Amino acid sequence: IAAPSSPGSPAGGVPPAADLVLGAAAGCMACVLTNPLEVVKTRLQLQGELRAPGTYPRPYRGVLRAVGAVCRADGLRGLQKGLAAGLLYQGLMNGVRFYCYSCALDAGWTGWTGGTVVAGAVAGAVGAFVGNVLTRCLFLQSISDAFGSIYRQHGVAGLWRGVSGAVPRVAVGSAAQLATFASAKDWGSWAAVLAGGMVSGVAVALCCTWRVSPQGKLYRGFLDCFAQISSKEGLLGLYKGIGAVYLRLGPHTVLSLFFWDELRRMVRPQPPPGP
Repeated sequence: IAAPSSPGSPAGGVPPAADLVLGAAAGCMACVLTNPLEVVKTRLQLQGELRAPGTYPRPYRGVLRAVGAVCRADGLRGLQKGLAAGLLYQGLMNGVRFYCYSCALDAGWTGWTGGTVVAGAVAGAVGAFVGNVLTRCLFLQSISDAFGSIYRQHGVAGLWRGVSGAVPRVAVGSAAQLATFASAKDWGSWAAVLAGGMVSGVAVALCCTWRVSPQGKLYRGFLDCFAQISSKEGLLGLYKGIGAVYLRLGPHTVLSLFFWDELRRMVRPQPPPGP
């Protein structure tokens, strides 16, 4: 991902402050295009929650049938449910994530063995934390209303609700995504980059499919959610909807990294022409 830079210039060719904006824009652009698959993935994962396989009706059988069921029930607009919250989260999370990764580039982390993985994991963890907390606050009418509402319902700890599940999931996924993409970029062709993006999508899907979000009243936390799902639905229940997860994360990984890389190329200072 890093491009050769002149002395005194950012290691990636773009200052971290610019990557904050470019990363947010890339995440939002990818979100608009992949949100329908996010809707389908959620429907597939939530059907039969905490029930043994074969003991519940399955209105959603596969990605294509789920798309048809959503369209019949809610129309085409149903495929973009939750888009506003998705844009807010993706913009905040990816902006902070790519900002942190850009800072790691400037600090020379990616020059170490395994440094790209570490940089991607740290950037993902910080991005997930900031995105999770601020999305909960900003999606309501105002900051003061948000804090008041969350405090009344859940106390101070409510501001961090869901962080225990989001941070490790995004950290592992970000490490796999950015390390794979950086390696593919070194191969030098966009065919390799796209292939690398899809391969990293597989890694991200395997890392991020676990349905261990502690939100709601069914689970007391991350570990309780893990234990309940694995005991009642089996270990495969943790990977329910993995096909839809990959169909969403694969394109989202490729698109977000593609948009980010292209936006960086557009704003990166061009070297002066040779003599």
